[in-house]
Amino acid sequence: MPAGIHVVLPTYMERANIEPMARGIIAQLPEARILVVDDDSPDGTAEEVLRLADDGLAASVLLRKGVRGYGSAVREGLRSCLENGAESVIVMDADGSHDPRYLPALVEGLDRHDMMIGSRYVPGGGVAAWTGWRRWLSRTANRLTRRLTGIPVADCTGGYRAYRRDVLEKVPWGEIRSEGYAFLEEILVWVVQAGYAVGETPITFEDRRAGRSKLSRWEIVKAAVTLIRLSRWRSPPVS
Repeated sequence: MPAGIHVVLPTYMERANIEPMARGIIAQLPEARILVVDDDSPDGTAEEVLRLADDGLAASVLLRKGVRGYGSAVREGLRSCLENGAESVIVMDADGSHDPRYLPALVEGLDRHDMMIGSRYVPGGGVAAWTGWRRWLSRTANRLTRRLTGIPVADCTGGYRAYRRDVLEKVPWGEIRSEGYAFLEEILVWVVQAGYAVGETPITFEDRRAGRSKLSRWEIVKAAVTLIRLSRWRSPPVS
């Protein structure tokens, strides 16, 4: 595996999941460095990361006070990794829904693509233990994203992603406005419109190991509003 791989885990109330996730990541990518971006979890998630670091795991924590939200957490994590010399950055959920066994395929895909997505909707991908409502919601969101923005990606809303450094260095962060899960669609639209190559590798999305989902109805509404805005947004190609 190439050097300089960093993994970002945005967290809120994930103490029960963080150790198995962190150890699973290192088992697949022994040279990776893990950055947990924690939104001041009252369950002690940040303290658990510090304990793992004391045990010798290559993990650190970026503790955020006052500001919360998935999109802003990922944005801060990506910037921090770049500042610390990352050549590629992977973002994944800390709740066990993104299995670390797919990490090598994501990293290998960066040899041919600028960005990789762990995809539920390419051949070989799928979801496990979802209700019919959640399956319908996810597929509908992806169909709408493709129709409104024209991006040729099967899984536009998947959060299991890998980025090359040169892509992240060109992102106009001041124009990326989404704070919640709509960030996933917004950053993807920018990457595609800027002319970068996006690849997908199949994954099976599992239900979280412990705790409760952070996806609320309000997040769904905000994502719909963001889609309308993105349907009118055209970013110039990066030279």
